[in-house]
Amino acid sequence: MRILLAEDDAVAGQTLTAILTAQGHDVTPAANGAEAWGLWQITRPRIIVSDWLMPEMDGIELCRRIRNRPPGPYTYFMMQTVRTGLGNFLEAMQAGVDDFITKPIVPEELIARLNVAERILGLREELMTLEGLLAMCSYCKRIRDTNGAWSSLERYVEARSGARFSHGVCEDCYEKHLRPEIEGTKT
Repeated sequence: MRILLAEDDAVAGQTLTAILTAQGHDVTPAANGAEAWGLWQITRPRIIVSDWLMPEMDGIELCRRIRNRPPGPYTYFMMQTVRTGLGNFLEAMQAGVDDFITKPIVPEELIARLNVAERILGLREELMTLEGLLAMCSYCKRIRDTNGAWSSLERYVEARSGARFSHGVCEDCYEKHLRPEIEGTKT
């Protein structure tokens, strides 16, 4: 798995890189949140392990920026921190952090949490694949939902996204259907 590691402490960064590399991960290190942000935009790793407190851009701001990007493959965000308390936890969760690991890092705990991250990413991919398979009537183009009910394509999409539909007529359908109808009523 490709992992972006945002850590401003050089010794901690080298230690984490060694742990992750030994587990077979491809690790890209970043010395601060701003560097990590630039690398994420280019490489789009599936997992980020980020320190909370870093110069230039902290881990919370990095997470917020990633979550505010247009949808794409999901990035699992693990925050490593010495911070404790409900307020810090809630701030991080509201920013979109998926998991926390307390410093100093225990290698076995990091490995276990990354296994969970990989499982979650795998489930998300499976879900996206299954959501991409829709039962559609060959004739009327209605969609069958998970309850077995049939609804129009427009209603199905509107119920599952922010999309709203307006209708028009393309040039081909105008010529094929509407023009003959209009010309037929004029005579």
